[in-house]
Amino acid sequence: MTAAASIRVNGREEPLACASVAELLAGRGIAEDARGVAVALNGAVLPRRRWTGTALTPGDSLEIVRPIQGG
Repeated sequence: MTAAASIRVNGREEPLACASVAELLAGRGIAEDARGVAVALNGAVLPRRRWTGTALTPGDSLEIVRPIQGG
């Protein structure tokens, strides 16, 4: 039996179902022009201009940081 390809997003393992960082963010309702969003891929900050062209591969670790409302 073969293990499904997966990535880690904000510390949680999930199936790799998106081709790019931008696609993954869009699936979470985060627009490419959303203010205050930072992304790190495998421990390195990924500039916004590279979100669309950066492919995700099995084993990648992605951290998404964005402001949330509340107190």
